[in-house]
Amino acid sequence: WGRATWQPPGPLLPPCRPFSNNKILVELDESSGVATMKFKSPPVNSLSLDFLTEFCISLEKLENNRACRGVIFTSAVPRIFSSGLDITEMYGKSKEHYAEFWRAVQEMWLRLYGSNMVTVAAVNGSSPAGGCLIALSCDYRIMVENPKFSIGLNEAQLGIVAPFWFKDTFVNVVGHRVAECSLQLGSLHPAPEALRFGLVDELVAEEKLQEKAAAIMAQWLALPDHARQLTKSMMRKAVLDRLVSHREEDIENFISFISKESIQKSLCMYMEMLKKKK
Repeated sequence: WGRATWQPPGPLLPPCRPFSNNKILVELDESSGVATMKFKSPPVNSLSLDFLTEFCISLEKLENNRACRGVIFTSAVPRIFSSGLDITEMYGKSKEHYAEFWRAVQEMWLRLYGSNMVTVAAVNGSSPAGGCLIALSCDYRIMVENPKFSIGLNEAQLGIVAPFWFKDTFVNVVGHRVAECSLQLGSLHPAPEALRFGLVDELVAEEKLQEKAAAIMAQWLALPDHARQLTKSMMRKAVLDRLVSHREEDIENFISFISKESIQKSLCMYMEMLKKKK
């Protein structure tokens, strides 16, 4: 066998994040070419670092699978689509952690907003902040017709500022004036109001949501992929490029903002309030 030279272990690499920590269920129907990504990270599908990592990996796998042409995003948790960014990832952590977390948030949006596949959000519960961003990043949004469910970028209510690429995505969907008021007030719009503002494309009864999402998907997939993909890229490229070229600066801004004592205090107060609600 010759002499096996034993190497002392090198610096320990950070452990790979597990691909299947099952915060997301992916089902692909190869006959229709449509996948469903269901968020199942109770209690509220918050966008933790693990969730975001799994989201990106799942999306990339589907993107690389020739059999898959479209994805429907929905929730396996009752009454909530996603509550948005996980506040525990932004409170009392190191600057390195904030950088890693924010990079994962960017990555999620870049992959979803720039996806070649047809993306449909089947919003079956409330969808504040980052949950709203996921829906906004899709090609089409269907929401359950329930005034108790709301959607919006409500960051201002927590004393946080939605970054420019959240704002750009929002403006591209609802127009400048609605976005300006809604972002400054941190508004959450009940489903009927969200429809009126164009924040969602249609409302349906809960039991018809999946059927409707499949019908919309079929309508979009009836077109040749290349024409649709090039058109989508033309519509979205400028917004995507803006983040790509300012990515590091955006991370730095996030770190300096989130590390401020006043922001940490307001996040702490918000977490305390959530605990009391339980």
